[in-house]
Amino acid sequence: MELHKTQTLYIYNSISKKKEKFSPINKGAVGMYVCGPTVYSNVHMGNCRTFLSFDLVFRYLKHLDYKVRYVRNITDAGHLENDGESGEDPIAKKAKLENIEPMEVVQKYTVDFHQTMAKFNALPPSIEPTATGHIIEQIEIIEKIIKQGYAYQVNGSVYFDVTTFNKDHHYGKLSGRNLEDMISNTRALAGQSEKKNPQDFALWKKADPGHIMRWASPWSEGFPGWHLECTAMSTKYLGQQFDIHGGGMDLKFPHHECEIAQSEAIHKKSPVNYWMHANMLTLNGKKMAKSTGNNILPTELFSGNNTVLSKAFSPGVAKFFMYQAQYRSILDFSNDALVASEKGFNKLMDAYRTMGEIPNSDHSTIDINTWRQSCYDAMNDDFNSPILIAQLFEGVKYINTLKEAKASITKEDLQVLQNTMHGFIFDVLGLTDATSEESSNDDKLSGAIELLIELRKQARNNKDFATSDKIRDDLQQVGIQLKDGKEGTSFSLS
Repeated sequence: MELHKTQTLYIYNSISKKKEKFSPINKGAVGMYVCGPTVYSNVHMGNCRTFLSFDLVFRYLKHLDYKVRYVRNITDAGHLENDGESGEDPIAKKAKLENIEPMEVVQKYTVDFHQTMAKFNALPPSIEPTATGHIIEQIEIIEKIIKQGYAYQVNGSVYFDVTTFNKDHHYGKLSGRNLEDMISNTRALAGQSEKKNPQDFALWKKADPGHIMRWASPWSEGFPGWHLECTAMSTKYLGQQFDIHGGGMDLKFPHHECEIAQSEAIHKKSPVNYWMHANMLTLNGKKMAKSTGNNILPTELFSGNNTVLSKAFSPGVAKFFMYQAQYRSILDFSNDALVASEKGFNKLMDAYRTMGEIPNSDHSTIDINTWRQSCYDAMNDDFNSPILIAQLFEGVKYINTLKEAKASITKEDLQVLQNTMHGFIFDVLGLTDATSEESSNDDKLSGAIELLIELRKQARNNKDFATSDKIRDDLQQVGIQLKDGKEGTSFSLS
């Protein structure tokens, strides 16, 4: 039986500002779109928290046996500085600085993003479209918005007419803003003179002579607006109306607000049923951001090469730390918190690894099924990972009590305990056992060194002492000491 039929999931909907029972548009299937990275620099831990929050959502929906189409885009053009409305394209800016093609910048940091997400054991999305791969779809949407009377052209650029749209719809419903208040509080800004109102946003921008990334359109040679890209990609792969749209809290306005306006302008209905927003990760009490330099990169976390932490931490520990706060809560990144998380992570993994030591009995003195449902209750309450983790530690208590023979459990109930611990630790939270990772890496290293020892042996047998000495000396330079003895050659790591 499909698990989602036995569980009732509630999601906090940012647009209604309350938890709502989750009911997908199509039974047994979920369409989910999450705004992906703008790939002009290495992904930092604040970005990672957002994507790991939605990895948890994706994993739990799959665990409930939903068929999930998860679309997460790559923004590789159009996202200007200042909320995508003015300034330079950061990708083109980086390309100029490094004297390379913009797509080289895109490729470099897309690869970095994928590698980082893989280290965190995040599942890849079902579809990962790029903005530059959907220019035609974006032009078609602009034409439809113009036809509906909600956009205007000025000097080769096209802007969305927020004031006209607001006469028929409600611009500001997601962020809770009132257009009249926004207008009265806005001063005329330089560079916005061609707009009718400062609140109007770009659907298409005519490229300046120095702008590298540009495409032909009916209005000018230029590039699409940032907000438009997500509307084009989400509706192409998920339809005019889909279940879940996620992103960081900072995208609620203007990005997601503009997405709603664009979709409603042409489809006459709200594009998304459940809006979800992950909160920020702070560092030393301040927002973590690339622009301010107050951030830490995953590689710096894993290597310990940073000025914030006392030691290196594994991806599993970092992920466990982030899930100890609910995705809608602000989480402060600190050394003490990570050290405490590492202890908790190791305790959880140690307990899981020793479950094979639990003896069977002909009766159970522990109500495993009630505990199992409490794990689901935590996740059904808007993906409440800290409560789930607390319940998993209740499971740890059961394991320790059973190993000490202070309680008993039947073979059937023990199987439920094992399956539940495994399902939530590895399938839902997506944690990885650091000890197993280290053991696997040690095995690979040992295999590689043994191969070099065998090649050195062959070189010596062939009286090729230059190669033999080179293998020994080069290994010694990287901290691997070879020791020749009667039983053959062994090695040690210095």
